[in-house]
Amino acid sequence: MPPAHSTLLAGVALAVVATLSWALNFIAPYVTGDYSLYDLMLVKFLSAGLLGLVVVMFCRAQLRSLSGGLRMLGAGLGFIGYLGYSSCIAAGVVFGGPVLTPAFIGLVPVLLALIGNATHKTIEWRRLATPLALLTIGLLLSNISSLDQPAASGSSWPLGLLFSVGAVALWLVFSVVNQRAMARIPAQSSTVWTGLMMLGAGIGTLCLLPLVQTLGLLKLPTLGLSFSQAGNLYAWGLGIALMSSVIGAWAWNIASRRLPMVLSGQLIALESLFATLLGLWFKGRLPTVLETSGLAAVLLGVVMAVRILLTASRPKTSG
Repeated sequence: MPPAHSTLLAGVALAVVATLSWALNFIAPYVTGDYSLYDLMLVKFLSAGLLGLVVVMFCRAQLRSLSGGLRMLGAGLGFIGYLGYSSCIAAGVVFGGPVLTPAFIGLVPVLLALIGNATHKTIEWRRLATPLALLTIGLLLSNISSLDQPAASGSSWPLGLLFSVGAVALWLVFSVVNQRAMARIPAQSSTVWTGLMMLGAGIGTLCLLPLVQTLGLLKLPTLGLSFSQAGNLYAWGLGIALMSSVIGAWAWNIASRRLPMVLSGQLIALESLFATLLGLWFKGRLPTVLETSGLAAVLLGVVMAVRILLTASRPKTSG
């Protein structure tokens, strides 16, 4: 198997691991119990920050290979790509209801694929049209099925729109900047790079904690901080932090080295696929016809994109 082909296959496998890990973020509303979503996010990102600190301390040799600017960039990417993105999603759902924010987040894989192919022309646009169309249709069908859900109040809708656009913007910035940064840092420094991101998210959480407490968004101080009362919240927060912030980020950083952005952008759509399946599992119901059609279209679009890129990576043999 040619090296380029095997590299792409490895990148695809790692991207699947990353998107499945990230999809665990979407089960947060089902596992908070009497606590708020902000309580879970606080536990999650403080846990991620502590784990990141451990990673950085154990990978000091890798850290020395990064300049001060790259270290700051890694921490900053963790702040905007982990903490900022997740916070915008949570606020978007709170103010805009269950339909608005998911519909906007569904634009991310399409926009990343377009940006990736425009920046580094990987394949002809005509070959990319079909998988992108399937991806778009699938995301639309998946969101149409939730139109019967209760909408947020009219006065909150503009705030929901603002946070939804912010989530998309932050993830696009994170993806583009991180992809370029991965080309600058040594391959053996991927682990400490992930640790810096986690540490940046944890530090950002500590900085925002007084504001969140002032706004009265936390229930931990009133419901109790002891493990006997909040043990379930701590367990879920730590578990999601391990999967999404450690395993997911590590897998995605390595996948970013192996995949062109036009493909990695479309593979992000698998996060929505896995998130929907996990959500249906927690709700204990089967997908509707529209949801099934949407999920099938997303999966087919991603498979087509992978096949196109793998075919393009194979060296031509003379006959």
